[in-house]
Amino acid sequence: MVSYKYPQNNDLRRLVRFSSEDGLIWLAENRMLLLHTAAMSALRRELIKSVGIEQARRILTRMGYESGMRDAELARKIRPDQNAIESFFVGPQLHMLEGSVQVTPIRLEMDAVSGRFDGEFLWENSWEAECHEREFGHADQPVCWMQIGYASGYTSGFMGRFVLFKEVECAACGTNHCRIVGKPVEEWPDAERYTPYYEDHPDAVVTRLLELHSEVDVLRHSIIGQHATPNLIGASLGFKRAYDLILRAAGTTVTVLLLGETGVGKERFARALHQMSPRKDGPFVAVNCAAMPHDLIESELFGVEKGAYTGAHASRAGKFERADGGTLFLDEIGEMPLNAQAKLLRVLQEGEIERLGDERTRKINVRLVTATNVDLAQAVKDGRFRADLYYRLNVYPIQIPPLRERIADIPPLVEGMVKKFNAIHGKHVQGVTDRGLKALKSHSWPGNIRELENMIERGVILAPHDGWIEANHLFTTLEELHAEETGIGMSGALEDRGAAVRHDALVDAVMGSGLSLDALEDLLLKASVARAEGNLAGAARLLGITRPQLSYRLKKKPGAEPGEEITRE
Repeated sequence: MVSYKYPQNNDLRRLVRFSSEDGLIWLAENRMLLLHTAAMSALRRELIKSVGIEQARRILTRMGYESGMRDAELARKIRPDQNAIESFFVGPQLHMLEGSVQVTPIRLEMDAVSGRFDGEFLWENSWEAECHEREFGHADQPVCWMQIGYASGYTSGFMGRFVLFKEVECAACGTNHCRIVGKPVEEWPDAERYTPYYEDHPDAVVTRLLELHSEVDVLRHSIIGQHATPNLIGASLGFKRAYDLILRAAGTTVTVLLLGETGVGKERFARALHQMSPRKDGPFVAVNCAAMPHDLIESELFGVEKGAYTGAHASRAGKFERADGGTLFLDEIGEMPLNAQAKLLRVLQEGEIERLGDERTRKINVRLVTATNVDLAQAVKDGRFRADLYYRLNVYPIQIPPLRERIADIPPLVEGMVKKFNAIHGKHVQGVTDRGLKALKSHSWPGNIRELENMIERGVILAPHDGWIEANHLFTTLEELHAEETGIGMSGALEDRGAAVRHDALVDAVMGSGLSLDALEDLLLKASVARAEGNLAGAARLLGITRPQLSYRLKKKPGAEPGEEITRE
């Protein structure tokens, strides 16, 4: 019989990090939970009682399968220089490290190229077998559903094909241990008995409940469906307030002023307002006032007649005329020059424009939406913006909150952006890892949604095909998310990882300073005495030594006189 020996799991231990300050546990980029087995036992009990043993088994098997698939993604990144079996052992070792079961390999034949797999493993200390037996007594069939789902999910993810594991012995059935056997699904003659636990069954109770929930959602959305817009994504209270104001203004002709920082999505709100309005079949014309030269902004907005100025070789309609019957969006309105502001005010009051160099007026029917990140009230005080125009525009202001105040909107925004950039770049990226999402939520977002969009596009490009966007794909320079982190040492106890990092940094700093060991000691001694205000006992405590040891070190320094050191207690 072949004897299998697991590789050292130091590489896996390093992936586990505890950040007690944040209430987070990490396995590489994935957030983990440390749960009582009693709580999981209660969950199994409630599932079995509420939906029956078959549906409970299906749910728990699928939970384990998803967990195994996640660990398989992790396994593909580590131990790249080891053989296939040692790389595969990442899964059983992680399963043990996560506290599920002790795994002993009995037989393992595998070839990733041909897809061949035949494996047999012993399980001891199975939490599922223990919990099931405690709740229901001895079972007449195997009950380690979540763990068998994990084994199937991990191996399927690792091999790139569906490998089905069966539990042929279970401790809950009276044996001394559990035993599992796995091979490609097509090699099992009775596979159809087991594959339903990995599939979405149309007859499943939970699936039917989800269908009913979906039907309720459809009915709810049918009531407000006419107002839906694909340009806006959000669920935070700040977003909902802004959206509600847009919704109320959509059916009117009121001039809307959108306020908010750069990149919050003011143009998207403007487009949404247009799409929900009776003018949706008319043109939507967007103008960035800050991007236009001041001497051309009037001709761009109001049009120009031939010969109005040197170079005006033909008459040309302006943005107002092009937006006739629709919506004109003036972004960065606070950057508009004063003379153009006066003409804009006339357009708003009279509903007509006059081209540059023309004496004839033209009636227009335009819905005006403006936006700015400038404090217009202050600009009025500073003489940079007309007060009468400000009061005319400020009839219906809508404040769009910055992304840092809309943390709840980040996950749905990320999901939508990943789909968008997958299509643009011809890739399939599954999403952002838990740690990556935590980094996004912790970011200050000076560039708001525009910055997030750029970041997600970079992440989609850098992430592996069919993989996940990690934190280092998103941020070019990523500070440590958790300064105080602990990990699992060789003894099984938690060790301060942050302290090790800080110590390494201290060593680098000392070695880079050019100080000799004696000079460093002298510096520490003097600093400790100074911080203790001359109290040698206090200075000794700062250094972690006794007072006599400190006194001795001070006296042996070159040039020190016997009575020179400070002796105040």
